[in-house]
Parts: sequence; structure tokens; C-alpha cells
Amino acid sequence: MRRPRIYTPLPLTCGQVVELDEAPSRHLAKVLRMQRGREVILFNGQGGEYRATLKDIGKKTVTAAVFDFSDKDRESPLRVELAIGISRGERMDWVVQKATELGVTALTPLFTERTEVKLDGPRLEKKLQHWQQIVINACEQCQRNRLPQLFRPAGLGEWMAGARADSKLVLHPATEAPNLNLLPPPQSVILLIGSEGGFSDAEITGARERGFIPLTLGPRILRTETAPLTALGILQHLWGDL
Repeated sequence: MRRPRIYTPLPLTCGQVVELDEAPSRHLAKVLRMQRGREVILFNGQGGEYRATLKDIGKKTVTAAVFDFSDKDRESPLRVELAIGISRGERMDWVVQKATELGVTALTPLFTERTEVKLDGPRLEKKLQHWQQIVINACEQCQRNRLPQLFRPAGLGEWMAGARADSKLVLHPATEAPNLNLLPPPQSVILLIGSEGGFSDAEITGARERGFIPLTLGPRILRTETAPLTALGILQHLWGDL
């Protein structure tokens, strides 16, 4: 039987007994109906994973005894930061989840000229917590032991001024496709993608001036939730581990 994978922010060492947070405890006890003595996998995002045995199962908390460590590393050799205009509804949630599964190292939500989502104050903090939980859940599912870094949303111009990577790509359908095979194999890539409606001409010009190479994904226009996943798959196939 498959052992559930649970993220905990706590330090983990073999021989300790840890008390899991309320949400994973409730999931183990009420959703999965786990019993004492069952094994789970714990990870804290710092690398590696731990086998543990459930010890006490309460209504709100579950404790687990940690007894074995594995240094399994499922990270891609290619470091990819996905910087993407914030989209509406569940589209952004979908991108955060699937990009995590595809191995991104960092995620940066962006405010662009055509971003229609307004986030500030408590609403921004709530949205960040929501996205962070999506990242955690995706790592639990896809067996990553390190969490990609989720940066606070930033304005496009401010973010581009500090963007650093071996290769910087901006998705722009109205351009000739560069031959990525001719680029020196990078260790790090930034993939810049707009929200609904893409980038304005001024934003594309600004990206070019800062060293971003325009990238197209073929003759069809892909939605903002489809384009990043397609591009990430191509990058991981060329330079990563797919």
C-alpha cells in the first residue's frame, strides 16, 4: 500500500516524535482513516525524506515517530524560474500546481499592463498563503522533497531589473521561433509569460532590452494556463530531466 507523503515545516531527525499540524493531521485521521502503526513519509522541504510511524491519532493532532532517512533528490538539474502575469480565477492555481510538478525552482507572480487581478493588503497575503499550499500539495503528490520558492508578486519592470539567469526567455507569439538547440546548454533559465492577452509591445521591447530572447510555441495561440506548461515541458526535455 502506498505510504502518504506529508509536508511539515518542522526540523526532522531520526528518533524524534513530531506533532503534525492540524490540516495534515485531519487528512490522515479523517480522510485517509489511518491507524496507529501505519507508515507515512515526511519531508520538510530541505531535501530528503523520512519514514515515520503514526503514534497517536487525535481529533486535531497526529504524532509520528521518525525512524529512517533517505536522501533521495528528485530535483531537475535545470533551475527554472517561472515569472508569469497573474491570471483570473483558477487559472493561476492550475499554473502553480502544474509548474511545481514540472520541476520549477521558483515562481514569481507579476503585475503587468494587462493584469486584471487586483491584489493588495490582506487579500494579497491570503492569496500567497493559498498558492503556497498548492505548492506544498503538489510536492506531496509528485514526490519532490524541496519546495520551489514562491516570491511575492512584483511589477514587471521592477522584477526585470533584477532578473538573472544563464538564459532568459519571454513568450511572444509574434516572433520567429529561435532554435533553442543552438543555445549553450544553460544551468538556469527564466521563463517570462504574460497573463490573459499577453504582453504589450512596450513590455516586449523592455524585455528585449534586458536580454530576454522572444520565444514562440508554434502557430497556435495557447492560453495563459497552457503556454507555461508547454514551454516548461520543452525546457525540461532539452536541458532538464524529462
